[in-house]
Amino acid sequence: MPYGFSMTKKNTLKAEDWIRGAFRALGAGGPQAIRVEAIARNMKVSKGSFYWHFRDLGTLKVAMLEHWVDIATFETIAKVAQKGEGAYAQLLSLIALATGDQSADYGGPRVEAAIREWARTEKSVAQIVEEVEAARLDFVASLFLKAGADGEASRQKARLLYGAMIGLEQLPGSEPEQVRRDLGRLLERLLDNRA
Repeated sequence: MPYGFSMTKKNTLKAEDWIRGAFRALGAGGPQAIRVEAIARNMKVSKGSFYWHFRDLGTLKVAMLEHWVDIATFETIAKVAQKGEGAYAQLLSLIALATGDQSADYGGPRVEAAIREWARTEKSVAQIVEEVEAARLDFVASLFLKAGADGEASRQKARLLYGAMIGLEQLPGSEPEQVRRDLGRLLERLLDNRA
C-alpha cells in the first residue's frame, strides 16, 4: 500500500467507521471477532490507522457500547417522542424504526442479538444491556399508558411488544416488511381493551 494512500485513509477514517466495522464483526462472529487486525482487514486499511482514534481494543469496545446506547436507544426514543401524534402513531413509528434499515451499516438486526449474547459473557456489558432494556421498556410502557392502559397492563403490553420485536427478527427467513406487519398486528391487539 503506497505511503500517500495509507495516510489519506488514516485521515479520512472516523472513529465511527471503526465502530461500524466492530459491530459488523460482532454480528458476524460474536464478541471474540472484535479484533483490530480482523476489522482492519475487512475495512481494507492498516491496523495502524485504528490507533488514530482508539488507545486499544478496550476503548473501542467501550465506544461501541456508548454508541449503541446513544443511537439505538436514546436517539430512537427521541425521534419517536418528537412525533406530535398520539400513542398509536408513536408506537407505529417505533416499529418502523426498529424494523428499518438504519442498522444495515452496523451489521443489521443480528447485531442486537450479538450484543445480548456478549452480555452473557461480560458483566460490564450485561449491566449496560440491562440498563438499555429497562429504558426501552419504560419508554414503550409510557406509550401504552398514554394510549389508555393502566400501569400494570402498560408494562405487560410493553414487554410483549418489545419481546416480539427482539424475537421476530431472529426467526429464520424473517424479512423486515413481514416483521413490521406482524408487529403492527400485534400492536392492534395490544391496544384493543380486551387484550
